[in-house]
Amino acid sequence: MRSLPIALFAVCLVGSPAVAHIGLGGSAETLSTGFFHPLGGADHVLAMVAVGIYAASLGGSAIWLTPATFVGAMIVGGALGYAGLPLPYVEQGIGLSVVVMGIAIAFAIKLPTASTISLVGLFALFHGHAHGSEGAELTAFLPYAVGFVVATSMLHLSGVAFALGLGRLGSASSTFLRQGAGTIGAIAGVSLLVGWLPT
Repeated sequence: MRSLPIALFAVCLVGSPAVAHIGLGGSAETLSTGFFHPLGGADHVLAMVAVGIYAASLGGSAIWLTPATFVGAMIVGGALGYAGLPLPYVEQGIGLSVVVMGIAIAFAIKLPTASTISLVGLFALFHGHAHGSEGAELTAFLPYAVGFVVATSMLHLSGVAFALGLGRLGSASSTFLRQGAGTIGAIAGVSLLVGWLPT
């Protein structure tokens, strides 16, 4: 049981960056295509798992409100991207979301719930816009959107499960692993921003 959260976190990190931006057309008009889109990009996986970890660390209503805000704002961003409405600095915003969430986890920064959901909602707009832009050529966007919403929710839940599992390991071990996960995430985010790590 103690290794379960670590295993979940590891599984979330192995999504292949090679399929982060999948081609559209034909079979792309399916729920499964939308589902695998966020799972295929290291940037999306890291940010969404981090949101779950951070939400669990805050506790209380933030444990569900933070991921729910991300999903809701991501849907809005997805609609904007699908409609072809521009949003500046999308890739930079996605990379920055990984850096900021990683730092918040590593240093156990406790933002007020209102500030947390505002920040997470902003980041989610970038992630959603990227998903929506990828699906802009689809004739049926809804199945694709449902797919990436389900995948995102699963990644959030993985992060929550990882964070809650850490609490069972004792204070010293959980702090060490949380700081390690946050540091790795922040470094990965910087690598995404400078182009060292493919999205």
